[in-house]
Amino acid sequence: MAERPRRILFFIPEDWYVCSHRLPLVRAAKAEGFDVVVVTRVRDHAAPIVEAGAELVPIRLRRGFHGLRDEAAGLRELVRIYRRVRPDIVHHVTPKSVIYGSLAARLARVPCRVNALAGLGFVYTATGRRAALRRVAVSTLFRLLLGGRGTRLIVQNGDDLSFFRDEIGVSAETIAVIRGAGVDTEAFAPAAREPEPPLRVCLVARLLGDKGVREAVAAARVLRERRDDVRLLLVGRNDPVNPASIADDELAAWRADGIVELTGHVEDVPALLRTCHAALLPSYREGLPKSLLEAAACGLPVIATDVPGCREICRDGVNGLLIPPRDVDGIVAAVERLADDRELRHRLGAASRRLAVDDFSEALVAERTVALYRELLGEVSR
Repeated sequence: MAERPRRILFFIPEDWYVCSHRLPLVRAAKAEGFDVVVVTRVRDHAAPIVEAGAELVPIRLRRGFHGLRDEAAGLRELVRIYRRVRPDIVHHVTPKSVIYGSLAARLARVPCRVNALAGLGFVYTATGRRAALRRVAVSTLFRLLLGGRGTRLIVQNGDDLSFFRDEIGVSAETIAVIRGAGVDTEAFAPAAREPEPPLRVCLVARLLGDKGVREAVAAARVLRERRDDVRLLLVGRNDPVNPASIADDELAAWRADGIVELTGHVEDVPALLRTCHAALLPSYREGLPKSLLEAAACGLPVIATDVPGCREICRDGVNGLLIPPRDVDGIVAAVERLADDRELRHRLGAASRRLAVDDFSEALVAERTVALYRELLGEVSR
């Protein structure tokens, strides 16, 4: 009897995130010869996952915390799935799936575990006593669950590598730096020519406080008082599950004031980016922001905060302008500099495109991740 193919299970909490960030990796694992299973909360994006060749397994477990009874039931459901599927390797994405998936993998005796953390999220950017207690709890779980034989932790930047090695105590030998999910450099390509004025600056992100959205709106208010040739677009929706989400009434007030253009969710992001002159992300911390990658691939100069993740993509004076976090005046100055210097916009934008193609293509990221799977499976078979 022929030996069955190696089986990989991806546990990613939401189907939309599978499609927006990890579908190329699903395809790459399938092309490598893996049986691929995707465990996710199925809502509106089942078809692309199945079309990529994966077996889709719905799960009721949701993002956020929904009470001890619901969380315990979700963990039991996950353990049952792992025991039934019997994967050779599991790949977890996001902090909650890393914690729950690692627990389930241990209980189901899965030989290989890959945990990918795209930044540290609200738990590590929030302030206050309650946030500090959450950080202690999450850090303790990370310390217990990450590292060891048959495991790899994927982080997206050197700052996060240092954090998990020095603060959490994960062995450097089990940490790999793979920069983000990559970008489709064919779909995200520059416009044939720069759009006409006014200068359009887009902030593409979930509308969360820790993405620097409020600082961006405050900067737009200052810019409106100074000049009439700049427009700021907020592209995306709020995320009520996330504690940092901007409330609906605050968004409604911004819309009524007319300071910024709120587009909501946009299906054709490449087309939108090609109508813009620059991209902005004044986030407090990132893993490696896909929105900046997409803007760079479209040949836009980028303005971003000098924080982990953002500075991996925004190289100050090379393809963008770095600004301090939580600094409204810094946003204003950077936008005005680009608005007043067309030659600078073109030089930075051309460098953005080269960076995206040379260092961050989806194919390159998928190749490096699949190579990590092979390495890990070889390690446990010895």
